[in-house]
Amino acid sequence: MASEGVLLGMGNPLLDISAVVDDEFLKKYDIKLNNAILAEDKHLPMYDEMTSKYKVDYIAGGATQNSIRVAQWLLQVPGATSYMGCIGKDKFGEEMKKNATSAGVNVHYYEDESAPTGTCAVCVVGGERSLIANLSAANCYKSEHLKRPENWELVEKAKYFYIAGFFLTVSPESILLVAEHAAAKNKVFMMNLSAPFICEFFKDAQEKVLPFMDYIFGNETEARTFSRVHGWETDNVEEIALKISQLPKASGAHKRITVITQGADPVVVAEDGKVKLFPVILLPKEKLVDTNGAGDAFVGGFLSQLVQEKPIEECVRAGCYAANAVIQRSGCTYPEKPDYN
Repeated sequence: MASEGVLLGMGNPLLDISAVVDDEFLKKYDIKLNNAILAEDKHLPMYDEMTSKYKVDYIAGGATQNSIRVAQWLLQVPGATSYMGCIGKDKFGEEMKKNATSAGVNVHYYEDESAPTGTCAVCVVGGERSLIANLSAANCYKSEHLKRPENWELVEKAKYFYIAGFFLTVSPESILLVAEHAAAKNKVFMMNLSAPFICEFFKDAQEKVLPFMDYIFGNETEARTFSRVHGWETDNVEEIALKISQLPKASGAHKRITVITQGADPVVVAEDGKVKLFPVILLPKEKLVDTNGAGDAFVGGFLSQLVQEKPIEECVRAGCYAANAVIQRSGCTYPEKPDYN
């Protein structure tokens, strides 16, 4: 059984505004499928256009929050997981709080007076998704919030930490505080490559935290971008996973394990100088609703077993189970109870 507060996540809480759009819409706003970007000025009108033109779903999102919610769903122990991030004092923020709390996650949001709750446009075409995030309040997270006794207590209590790479654009200082705590106390610290733009444009912030990462998650596109940015001149995902796992570490208490998903292709796990491949659960095309949240769900499933100290095969199996459940629904949502055994 997982203990209370065993897993803590920090990240950008965003409300997903999800819709099936068309190629014309993608072209108009210069959007590529299977990508994740931060909104620029040219993207700002698209949020209103989506809500007026298409049937829209509002789903509590944000990469880390998705993973934490999925881990919580599989653990079925109220309060086993905690989460921090910044929302606005508004309707969307209240909605998010209600959503996360009813999922059993212990949320300690920092509430910003000046900015609205962040949103993420999820544009779906043919089951594939593209994400355009307008961080707003999520961008206002401050390490002062983390240092407050009632919040730092969550850090003290947790044994496992997971933070998506997206948070590097917001509060690298908060990430380092948690990473250093984890290293000092022999706890497990984990991050995600999250998106090609993180590997490319936030390389310095990523490099600073890399030595602290005991587990690094990502997908094949992110892994290849990471390789290119580091001048490795290889596109081979297995080779890249291995090289990432062998980068220097801040503490010798845990070896580094790299876990790279590749859509319908096998999951690549690199540890101890070796690579293992794990097949995923294949889904007939007609059952695919959208891939939004698939990677987050995989991590959530993985973490749900890791915090119970299960072997890596079990972690991957639960990750594949969760991803499979999520891609059959809109957004990062799941059935009321898991039927995972």
